Amino acid sequence: MSTRNDVLQTLMAQEEAISGERLARRLGVSRNSVWKAIEQLRGEGYEIEAVTNRGYRLLSAPDRVSEPEIRRWLRTQTLGARMEVHDALDSTNTRAKAIAATGAPHGYLVVAESQSGGKGRMGRAFFSPEHSGVYITYVLRPKLLAERAVMITSMAAVAVARAIEALADVDVKIKWVNDLFINDRKVCGILCEASMDFESGQLEYAVLGIGVNVAAMAFPEELKDIATSIENECGAPVNRSRLIAEISNQLELLYGQLDSCEFMQESRARSNVIGRDVLVMRGDERFEAHALDIDDQGRLVIRTAGGISRVDSGEISLKLK
Repeated sequence: MSTRNDVLQTLMAQEEAISGERLARRLGVSRNSVWKAIEQLRGEGYEIEAVTNRGYRLLSAPDRVSEPEIRRWLRTQTLGARMEVHDALDSTNTRAKAIAATGAPHGYLVVAESQSGGKGRMGRAFFSPEHSGVYITYVLRPKLLAERAVMITSMAAVAVARAIEALADVDVKIKWVNDLFINDRKVCGILCEASMDFESGQLEYAVLGIGVNVAAMAFPEELKDIATSIENECGAPVNRSRLIAEISNQLELLYGQLDSCEFMQESRARSNVIGRDVLVMRGDERFEAHALDIDDQGRLVIRTAGGISRVDSGEISLKLK
């Protein structure tokens, strides 16, 4: 990490003031470097008290995503063990794919405060304003057949739902297969993109992108009736760095279930699709169906006039109740 991040992480871990000399000695840098880091942090909105003969103490922090703040709440061994945090990116998925192709390790985390080209499914854009949401992508290297890649998205949906509920008084539902809803409005989208080893038929790597609307937000006209944020629904702010850490914590708990698919029981329990009429969209194909279940392979079980079948790709639109 940078001196700025090292200083911030140290101040976050301290309840009492710490002198510039002790900070410099602990971090192996000069006192001038510590002073510059303190001034940089103050310029970013961190309130840092300087008391004569006592040192520096962090009084308050702005709502900014930062590596030290994420690490403060992180309890994982691999997911997020290495990370990079950007003020802005075109897309965290695009960045993650570039570094995955050059050997980024399993669990590497890419974080952005905002995205200019956030990605949704089917080439759609994902609304990603600064200081408002969580925009993250993990590099994953699962030993998984390519046809079972959908399980990564199903696992992630459960993990993110748990993480949101751990920090906010809301009830999170899952719309097959990659959207999370609160009170019938979308709060999160998940996009998993993968590279396959054609010789083995297994995934070479996957990048798991997660976008969560967190802060109180005013949405564009085309989204205001279908999208929401956590704060819009619960009326209380949620620390975005802490949410990133909690998503990582929950993902690592569930990652070992990719073979057994134990998380599918919770996925079904959280579904806002089962038992409802839906419009199924696969390529140019459109047809109405009744959603019966989601099987252990993450496929949507539907009934149409032609009988019962399973949908393993495409997307659905919920018909009004």
